[in-house]
Amino acid sequence: MSKFEDDFIENLIFYRTQKGMSQLELSGICDCAKSTIGGIESKKNYPSFELILKIAYALEIHPADLFLRNASQNREDVRKFFDEELSPTMKDMIEKRFPLSEREEQD
Repeated sequence: MSKFEDDFIENLIFYRTQKGMSQLELSGICDCAKSTIGGIESKKNYPSFELILKIAYALEIHPADLFLRNASQNREDVRKFFDEELSPTMKDMIEKRFPLSEREEQD
C-alpha cells in the first residue's frame, strides 16, 4: 500500500467521522453498498474515480482533500494572500519603478 493510499483512507475516515456520518450513511449518499465503503476503509477495495467524486460530494469537501487533508483550504489561503496582500504590493512596486508620464496620466 502506498503513502497516497494510506493518506486517502485516513482522510476518508477523518472527514466521515468529522461529519458524524456512518459508513452506511455515506454509502447511501454515494449510491453504493456499505461493504464498498467498509472495504475501502479496511484497505481491501479501491474506489473508482467516480466514487471518489461521490464521496467528496457527500462529505462536502474538495476531492483533493481526500488525498491531502485541507488541500483546498490551503489553496484558498494562497489566493486570499495574493488578492489581499501580494497583488496590491506588486502594483505599488510597478508604479514606483515605471511611473506614468504626465501624458499617460491625462489619458
